[in-house]
Amino acid sequence: MDFAIKRSRSGGERNNRRGMKMPRPDNARGLRIAATVAVAFGLLTVSEGGAVLFGSEASRVAAGEYVPFVLWFNFLAGFVYVIAGVGLWAHRRWAVWLALSVAVGTATVFAAFGIHILLGGAFEVRTAAVMSLRTTVWAVISAYSSRRISDNS
Repeated sequence: MDFAIKRSRSGGERNNRRGMKMPRPDNARGLRIAATVAVAFGLLTVSEGGAVLFGSEASRVAAGEYVPFVLWFNFLAGFVYVIAGVGLWAHRRWAVWLALSVAVGTATVFAAFGIHILLGGAFEVRTAAVMSLRTTVWAVISAYSSRRISDNS
């Protein structure tokens, strides 16, 4: 197979011999960083959430006043984080949409968490901090990846 690469006249993207658009090397590096963050974040989320959901009573006590719907959402979303990260690593357009869906879903659950608090529900302050982090990370990943992966990827 011949994988020689030709630069397009605009210089912004490269084409392989079959005419498929390929990301520029600087885009590839940034997307790989975003993908690595997504996968690492996902594995950590699944591990930590699984420990509380399926672990010992001591794990649940250590988690404090966790909010079950937030915990379940984050645990299940952790698997999606990994899938999105793999797709971003491979420069797949669907991964951009998946990252955006994660960002929107996380923001929605964060808003529901806020309503839970306003209605007097028990919660941990660290949950608010972590949900802020999750929402920000996925907003950044989805915005960055949407600019870096072309429609033809």
